[in-house]
Amino acid sequence: MSYYVSLSGLQNAQTDLSVIGNNISNADTTGFKKSDAQFANLVAASAYSNPKDIIGIGSTVSEINQNFSQGPIQQTGSALDLAISGDGFFAVKSTATGQMSYTRNGNFSLDSTAAASSGKSYVIDATGNRLQVLPAGGTSTTLGDAVVPTTDTGGASFSGVTVAANGNVSAAYADGTSTVIGTVALAAFNSPEGLQQTGSADYIATGLSGAAIYGTPANGQYGGLLSGALEASNVDLSSEMVNLITAQQYFQANAKAIDTNTTVSEAIINLHS
Repeated sequence: MSYYVSLSGLQNAQTDLSVIGNNISNADTTGFKKSDAQFANLVAASAYSNPKDIIGIGSTVSEINQNFSQGPIQQTGSALDLAISGDGFFAVKSTATGQMSYTRNGNFSLDSTAAASSGKSYVIDATGNRLQVLPAGGTSTTLGDAVVPTTDTGGASFSGVTVAANGNVSAAYADGTSTVIGTVALAAFNSPEGLQQTGSADYIATGLSGAAIYGTPANGQYGGLLSGALEASNVDLSSEMVNLITAQQYFQANAKAIDTNTTVSEAIINLHS
């Protein structure tokens, strides 16, 4: 029994080290949210057990929680670099699958390939997903792609794009005109800890998180929007290094317990022989 108790400790220590290692490796990943491993003890007991005789039989991983605390805001100067100060996620849509994803990584740009072939550009993330917006100035909650025409109604060529604090995305043209193409949509969830990670700092909704509730920046439960800035990872390297040392000691202690059990077992076998 003692072997299995210590073995469960080793396995949990390995899980803890993996979680901490993943946090450290993503310390420079824009919009990344760190995780924390939580553990629970196991006991051998029944309704008829004497409470004074109950012993532990090891531990197990109870859950791995996402920590959605605010990360530092870093200025970049690029108009399509967006950061959320407060709650909410950007909504992005895959052109290949139509899958809606949610992210705190606001590193967006214009899709120049689409502009050359269709006369309009889409605001996309690093993997080609399209940023979703709500109709500007309206009350509709229907999402759509952020589309920037390469020319205005007068034929003037596109000259730049800006994003206001209220989320309005405006396209400017060479003749001095500008038009609002939509308002950046932010998504909120009843339980964001239930979101499923899919990589690239993206998440998808699950039954645990609940469906996305869309709104606009700085409105109600939604955080403010900053243009020309990005939210850095919320990983604190100092804390992670302390956690790493603790997890290593946890691992070594369980390994030592197994070694001690082996020594004791060998001694007992030698006595019988």
